[in-house]
Amino acid sequence: MTAQAPARQGQQLARPPMAERQGRSLPGVPVLAAGIVLLIVGSTLLVRGINHAAGAAHTVLIVVAVLILIVGVLALRGLTPVVAGEGRVVQLFGNYRGTVRAPGLHWVNPFAHRRKVSVRLRNHETAMAKVNDADGNPIEIAAVVVWQVADTAQALYSVDDFPKFVAIQTETAVRHIASSYPYTSHGDGHLSLRDNAEEITGRLSAEIADRVKPAGVIIIESRLTRLSYAAEIAQAMLRQQQANAVVGARQRIVEGAVGMVQLALNRLEQEGVVELDEERKAAMVSNLLVVLCSEQATQQVVNTGSLYQ
Repeated sequence: MTAQAPARQGQQLARPPMAERQGRSLPGVPVLAAGIVLLIVGSTLLVRGINHAAGAAHTVLIVVAVLILIVGVLALRGLTPVVAGEGRVVQLFGNYRGTVRAPGLHWVNPFAHRRKVSVRLRNHETAMAKVNDADGNPIEIAAVVVWQVADTAQALYSVDDFPKFVAIQTETAVRHIASSYPYTSHGDGHLSLRDNAEEITGRLSAEIADRVKPAGVIIIESRLTRLSYAAEIAQAMLRQQQANAVVGARQRIVEGAVGMVQLALNRLEQEGVVELDEERKAAMVSNLLVVLCSEQATQQVVNTGSLYQ
């Protein structure tokens, strides 16, 4: 029981401290007009109070003018413009008071601290990383991720620097995905980085989204921008791919040639053009396979004698 207490406490500390909620605000345009009027009235009273003869009226005018000016300044100080695609996180004496997202001019508590947070779409492209794939081959990989802040409170209060947090977690996810799959498939039906791009990017997006979720960030899309063998093995892997391609092509040619020979023998037998014993069939099959499978043009030889000469 004692050993489990620190783990539980750590899990509680890792949870988001709060979630975004709508902040309280008033329309800013009427407050702006009222603030300007208060400043004009306060300035006028202050000038009159200064020019007024000494006495009780003089003191009252100055005090009232100063109070009106203070109210006017506070009214203007609480004005908060919000641009489309941005949010203003309102913080009063260290406490989160909500987020204002509606574009326009708003008025909030003039003593509150207003922090600007962009909620627009952002791109992040990882640096090219050299990682060993599932087969142990060194590869070079890079990715681009499109992300957006969904919860401004978590973005500011759950992590220290959320853009840097997204960048580090994205690079970590790219390295993990690259090391979990082979560069190319070996015909065994398993996923590979090159042959299953859509499935790989889908899993990459899911892993990045899970990693950045505590920061109030959502992942819109992720794509691999670079995928290749490392320079030290690129030539060897190219020769291997070329050899595999040659073997595959020759296999197709042989399969086609065998089918054509079989078709020729069957047609000759069905139509009764000529009767061939097993030895002549073997010779015919050999000649046809040489002609069909040869990489160069073959020289025809015309037999002017009988079939057996």
